[in-house]
Amino acid sequence: MHRVCISGSGLVSPLGRTLAEFDAALFAGRSALRAEPFDLPGSDAGWLALGRAGFDAAGVPAPSRLPLDRGSAMALAAAEAAMDQAGLGADTVDPFRFGVYWGSGMGGAGTFDATCQAVYAEQRRIRPTAVVTGMPSAALAELALRWGARGAALGYTCACASAAVAIGEALLALRQGRLDLALVGGSEALLSPGVIGAWRAMRVLAPVAPGSDGALACRPFAADRAGFALGEGAAALVLETEAHARARRARPEAWLAGYATHCDARHITQPDPEGQVRTMKAAIQDAGLDPADIGHVNAHGTATQAGDAAEALALQRVFGATPPAVTATKALVGHLLGAGGAIELVATLRSLAHRSAPPVPQAGPLDAACEIDLVRGAARALPRLRHAMSNSFAFGGTNAVLVVSRSD
Repeated sequence: MHRVCISGSGLVSPLGRTLAEFDAALFAGRSALRAEPFDLPGSDAGWLALGRAGFDAAGVPAPSRLPLDRGSAMALAAAEAAMDQAGLGADTVDPFRFGVYWGSGMGGAGTFDATCQAVYAEQRRIRPTAVVTGMPSAALAELALRWGARGAALGYTCACASAAVAIGEALLALRQGRLDLALVGGSEALLSPGVIGAWRAMRVLAPVAPGSDGALACRPFAADRAGFALGEGAAALVLETEAHARARRARPEAWLAGYATHCDARHITQPDPEGQVRTMKAAIQDAGLDPADIGHVNAHGTATQAGDAAEALALQRVFGATPPAVTATKALVGHLLGAGGAIELVATLRSLAHRSAPPVPQAGPLDAACEIDLVRGAARALPRLRHAMSNSFAFGGTNAVLVVSRSD
């Protein structure tokens, strides 16, 4: 069994394109959510908070030379940054020992939405590239083409756990010696009218009062929480075996130490605390650790009534009377669905690097039933932080948990 390190990371996020920009906003607790009016036929008009990434998809060249969905363009940009940070290029890797593992909950949803608009509202022809641009594996295919990955190209669509599962399954492949190197992560671009309207119809999106800027719309674990805000973005990480990293004298950013995934098999939208407990404990055990070793948790924290209550209870059962410092990145960037596990793992890595837990910006009272140590208002120094955990709990009951450790 090979130890696996993280040697590079990159992102496109509502908090910025570079790790420096991301850090500045993350540790300041500066929300990127902004209120926008929403008025779609068949949906109630109103205001919503959205986490948009300042990103020009038109400037990203497609390896396939075909039109790119916005999510695929974000994936390519994030991956480029991760590979650059790792000091790797397509000409410096063995393509048969290199794989891509990628997650996306709804794939090319923007492309599908635009296609429906063209056909039904405008009576225009469908583009002949609509299928390959909008298929769930479009980003995966473009990444494999860009980097010449011939060892594996596997996509995962497990709703909100998609990217976390992709990262974890790549970890298993590297541990077992099937690959030396993997580009992993997730991407999602859902901020198109039809997709936003579909989520709004579920009554899970946080309302925004007229006149509010929307920055505090998503309030995980708060007594007055009312749902999440949608966001968009991508995050990529480079994983490699310890032997491969040492051979090229790479300096690991951190160790990807543990992973577990289980399914609740109970309800398609209602979470099961017991399933989350089982998955957290399994991931910690997989890392060779005890719950007391975990100093920080990036919670799934969607700010829904049922979701937060279940996760808080699960955290209490795993950690008991000595809870770790908890944060919830969705309060800052929104819910990135299939990409959430990747960007939240990057946030967890930044916490490890700085030995600090980023704050959730809300100031109101916590739900009395959520007995967790939520970091609020200001970042908290964690000088002894060595191991941290990131939770991803999805519709459909798929739970995925990742554990990372400092490289020193």
